[in-house]
Amino acid sequence: MHDAHLFAPYRLGPLSLPNRIALAPMTRTIAEPSGLANDRMVRYYTRFAEGGFGLLITEGAYPDLAHSQAYENQPGIADEEQAASWRPVVEAVHRAGGRIICQLMHAGALVQYNRFVREAIAPSAVKPKGRQLEEHGGSGEFAVPREMTREEIDAVISGFAAAARRAKQVGFDGVEVHAANGYLLDQFLSEGINMRTDEYGGPAANRVRLTVQVLEAIRHAVGPDFVVGVRISQGKVNDFDHKWRNGLEDARIIFTALAAAKADYIHTTEYKAFRPAFGEDGPTLAALAKTYGGLPVIANDKLGEPERAERLLADGDADLAAIGTSALVNPDWPRKVKTGLPLAPFDHAFLHPIATIRDEECALR
Repeated sequence: MHDAHLFAPYRLGPLSLPNRIALAPMTRTIAEPSGLANDRMVRYYTRFAEGGFGLLITEGAYPDLAHSQAYENQPGIADEEQAASWRPVVEAVHRAGGRIICQLMHAGALVQYNRFVREAIAPSAVKPKGRQLEEHGGSGEFAVPREMTREEIDAVISGFAAAARRAKQVGFDGVEVHAANGYLLDQFLSEGINMRTDEYGGPAANRVRLTVQVLEAIRHAVGPDFVVGVRISQGKVNDFDHKWRNGLEDARIIFTALAAAKADYIHTTEYKAFRPAFGEDGPTLAALAKTYGGLPVIANDKLGEPERAERLLADGDADLAAIGTSALVNPDWPRKVKTGLPLAPFDHAFLHPIATIRDEECALR
């Protein structure tokens, strides 16, 4: 079979998956203003489970009621009420035969809307590059954040752990720590943004420390039999072309540290996941995660063409392929691929003027 790897069963920690096709996390901002999940989200996520995706990863949910919110109408899992609102989503996905992981995301400096506090926090008081994302309701430049205190760092760690515990309590199959795309944990990872001189700044081993501590705290909170993953990237939503300064050496340090923190998987997202991570030649970022982390790897970005996704898995670069924008117009992507039906092409205009989703789009099949 030309798609034999895509449709092979897979064991991800304690989870038995029917195939190796995941729904990538995508910012949807269709929650209630209070951060509660709603019926639109039930319909949105259920359609992917019904369409044959073996694993669903949610959009980033903010974990605390302070600095973590990034977008208006972003869902949260920061208290018991918000957590309980996710239960109908989880139950509907399970009824449809799917498995669902909750992504936990702290905005850090990349705040476009926060209903709890007026200021942003970050590893250092460095103004983010670029401009706010219009497709997510932002406009203008980002504000200069305030450098985090040690007490605030400890609070972030505790916030992630508490949110993971809530996710387990309401039935999620796991959590994914968002340490990619320019948000808080990635800000700590990034030279030029993290200018700290304490144990959280300087060499890569220090800059990955907060992500490691978050993973360790979550594992302590949820126990050994609950999936805990981590998402990593080089590029950011506000700095698309960013690359790790020390290339392969940074990759070795970062991925080795994440594996030592007992993550169950590493989720790499890189523009064109099948392209070399550094320069014109060499391994992909997913392959480097496999080499240095020794964990299952989910690869994401521009894998909507089945042949590319299958090849990445067949080459051993990754164990699962996460499908993003192609899934928006093909919520039954796995079933179409398996039966040889044509895939609808994605048009970026689909995300404009606001990258949310309308009720009629939730009914796509």
